Amino acid sequence: MKAIINGKIILDDQILTGQVLLYNETIEKIIPEIFFSADSVDLVIDAEGKYVSAGFINLHIHGCCGFDTMDDTPEALDTIREGMTQSGVTAFLPTTMTYDFPTIYRSFDQIRAAMGKKMGAQILGCHVEGPFISEVYKGAQSSKYIIAPDFSYLEPYKDIIKIVTIAPEKLVGDRFINECKKNHIVVSMGHSSATYEEAMAAIAAGVGQVTHLFNGLQPLHHRRPSVVGAALDTAVNCEIIADNVHVHPAMQRLVYKIKGKEQLILITDSMRACMLPDGESELGGQVVIVKDQIARLRDGTIAGSVLTMNEAIRRFWLNTGVPLQDVIRLVTINPAKELLIYDKMGSIAVGKEANLTIFDDNIFISQTIVEGGVVYQQDSNKK
Repeated sequence: MKAIINGKIILDDQILTGQVLLYNETIEKIIPEIFFSADSVDLVIDAEGKYVSAGFINLHIHGCCGFDTMDDTPEALDTIREGMTQSGVTAFLPTTMTYDFPTIYRSFDQIRAAMGKKMGAQILGCHVEGPFISEVYKGAQSSKYIIAPDFSYLEPYKDIIKIVTIAPEKLVGDRFINECKKNHIVVSMGHSSATYEEAMAAIAAGVGQVTHLFNGLQPLHHRRPSVVGAALDTAVNCEIIADNVHVHPAMQRLVYKIKGKEQLILITDSMRACMLPDGESELGGQVVIVKDQIARLRDGTIAGSVLTMNEAIRRFWLNTGVPLQDVIRLVTINPAKELLIYDKMGSIAVGKEANLTIFDDNIFISQTIVEGGVVYQQDSNKK
């Protein structure tokens, strides 16, 4: 048995103090400090008054630390999963981009092989962002390989695909969405020029999420509400990149007021340049320039982000002023429920995996724990 003492334990609706968290590979129990004896456990972690939360889950990340999901090497995913633990992430979906399918399939093969490894953050499957997107709102993705949604392309890898981003205006009938639903794949609208009416029809058919709300979408207009209007007018979940570049702080506040704490999911959409100094990088085969921690193509188009998950939490918390436990929900409970794995992770509850993150008031990560084992510990020399 292991124990975390002197921590502020974040549950779904409250923050506990004066309690000890006991765990092995799963959460065992939470008991009052007065009933705890260090002699009864094998390891004691002193949180030193810091917060203890369920591990963060990132549903949309392309890369970090110089590597990308599309790199087609085991080293890429190994480095990404190790790097993300520094930002408190304990589980994630490596995200592919618009390429030819032989290239995408090689990435799927790497993801499938990596899912069984016990190291760093857990790989839960993958998020397929493209090639079923709009040429008009492709963002930093290449238009060369964009095609209409066709489930037959996903069929061989339906066991590992958890989310697929599509432009709903490209759908012909409901077959694609129906096949995704049958295989428990979340269909997310993104990189789309769809009208409000087209988006609402897709939601009625089973689309359950919007990929990085506002970004890669036709802007909200009072006579043409678009996908953004449909997202705000329904109960679909919405990804948000809270780096204050992709979405202004005021819009983050407005979206939270409309969607509330149950329908928002913070993501990073980070690229290989994440956690590296400013300079030249790459995304989807295109040159990216990172300056002042903002990533752009040579033509000025915003190209993904270099955002880390703990920084996304910190900024969203500062921007909205909502209780910390409600912000943490956006990276724990909500993504776990989206992927139908809330029975296993996403909150601190008896029987769930001991995926835990310890951090301070600035959301600076002290320790990250996956299935009861410490996978990241802050270097005291970098405090």
